Amino acid sequence: MSQFFYKINLNKYGELKQQIERQKKDFLNISITFLIITAVMVGGLFMLNGMLKQKIQSRRELLAKIKKEIKSYQVSGEYLSSNDLNRIAKVSSERIFWAKKLVALSEKTTDKIAITHFAYKNGKLSLFGITKLDKNEKEFDLIDEFIKNLKSNEHISSDFPNISFVKSSTDYEKDVEILRFQIDATVKDEPKRRK
Repeated sequence: MSQFFYKINLNKYGELKQQIERQKKDFLNISITFLIITAVMVGGLFMLNGMLKQKIQSRRELLAKIKKEIKSYQVSGEYLSSNDLNRIAKVSSERIFWAKKLVALSEKTTDKIAITHFAYKNGKLSLFGITKLDKNEKEFDLIDEFIKNLKSNEHISSDFPNISFVKSSTDYEKDVEILRFQIDATVKDEPKRRK
């Protein structure tokens, strides 16, 4: 007679229950993690949105301020005051075109004279320069020739007709004897409109 044996796993129900509990626990962990990540992202979006709103508001305030300033500077063409007209006339009649003058000055400066610096104040252009002292040459003749060249140039003499020698002094620069000089050019008494 043959015998049959059956193997019965009595823990099958327990394993199944443990597996279901594990799945519930995993699902719960995933859900909590998802909720936390979602909450962090939503919070970050709210913060970013608030910062952007604040930036937009500050830009709007700046734009409103600029528009207000522009309005204060705008003047209607129908209601120009005599003061406004005087200022416009002064700007157009007393302006000096320096670019052409500086080019003309560089063209009239010879290689024996160097302009070290210049200054313009209250209608007077002061040119400061140097020249090397040479026994064979008269330095004052060089300076006088330079002044004549400046007077003959239309770009310079149109605004500065009165050009004159002011002062000079001898000095040493790197063991070389030099003559430092100043020439002043003054504007016309009654400036006329320049084209």
